[in-house]
Amino acid sequence: MVRRNRVFSRLLTCMVYLSLLLLAYSVWRTNAPDTLTDSWPWKLELLDGQSATTAVVGSMGAALARGQYARAVRPALGYYGRATAGIAPDDRLVWACHVVNAAQDVAVVDGIAYRVVLTGDADPTDDETGWVDRQRAKRAIEERGPVDRSDFSLHFISADKPLPAQGLMLIGWFTEEAMAEVRDVHVRLRVTDRVGDTHERIIDVLKGADRSLRRVDPPLF
Repeated sequence: MVRRNRVFSRLLTCMVYLSLLLLAYSVWRTNAPDTLTDSWPWKLELLDGQSATTAVVGSMGAALARGQYARAVRPALGYYGRATAGIAPDDRLVWACHVVNAAQDVAVVDGIAYRVVLTGDADPTDDETGWVDRQRAKRAIEERGPVDRSDFSLHFISADKPLPAQGLMLIGWFTEEAMAEVRDVHVRLRVTDRVGDTHERIIDVLKGADRSLRRVDPPLF
C-alpha cells in the first residue's frame, strides 16, 4: 500500500487544475465580446493566452516528472525466512526472517507494529485489530513460556532507521520451542522514500517456516 505525500503530490495536482482553469478563462476572455469584457468581473485579465499555456505545460511537466521520479526511488520491499544457525544460544537452529529492499534507493522506517497469534488462539476478526508495539508482542509470547533472546527475538527497529538499497534487515528469529507456542507473527512495516511517499508491507514472519528444524537452509543470496 502506498500513501502519497500530500504536500508534494496534491500541490502539483492543484497547480495543474489551476493552470487549466486560467487557460480556459484566458481563451474565453479572448473570444468574448468587448461589451462583456469591459465590465467587472470579466474585465480582470489574469494571464494572456501564451502565459496561461506556459503555466499548463510547466505544471503538467512538473507533475509527470514527480511521478516518474517517485517510481524510480520507490522501495521494493520483500521478505524471506530460512533455517539458520549461530543466532540462538547453545547453537540451536532458528527460523530467521529478513526484510529486503531490492530497489536502487534507500528507504527510512516510519513505523512498525506487531500482531501475534498464539497456538490455539482464534484469528483476528479483521485486518486492523490486534496490532501492538514490540514490547507487548514480546510479553504475549513470553507468557506462553518462550524466553526472549533465548528462544526467540523480535529485533528492535526504531523509527528513522534507514533500509539501504539492496540491503537486508533482520526482523526476528524463532527456535523450534518458540514456534510450538506461536502460530503466526505478522509485522506491519511502514517506510518513507526519498520523495516523502509512505509504503506499507505486511510481513508474515513464520510463513513457510520449518517448525521441526533439522538442518540449515542454503543462503538465498
